[in-house]
Amino acid sequence: VQLQASGGGLVQTGGSLRLSCEASGGAFNTYTMSWFRQAPGKEREFVASIRQTRTSHYGDSVKGRFTIHRDNAKNTVYLQMTSLKPEDTAVYSCAAGRPILSAISNPALYYSWGRGTQVTVSS
Repeated sequence: VQLQASGGGLVQTGGSLRLSCEASGGAFNTYTMSWFRQAPGKEREFVASIRQTRTSHYGDSVKGRFTIHRDNAKNTVYLQMTSLKPEDTAVYSCAAGRPILSAISNPALYYSWGRGTQVTVSS
């Protein structure tokens, strides 16, 4: 499956953005879809995931502020980000895989990645 992420940009602290990730060439509804982010000089960080059952999981740093959802009819997963902080600044990438629940935040278990989209939150 090929993934194309979009929606990044520059936003002020407290603002909102919605990222999109459109999939093609695969059975989208059979994949767990996740978002990861990586800031300069830092390791890749798990942000959120949504399973085929639409069960979602979030990284501790974004709980209560970010929401992931998927539209299987459009082969697209979205990440709605609110109350953005400067520490949310990173390149955000979407990924597709079939990880077990206990390892859903492990990027090594995803086998398709989209090109990242830059999110910059100004203070």
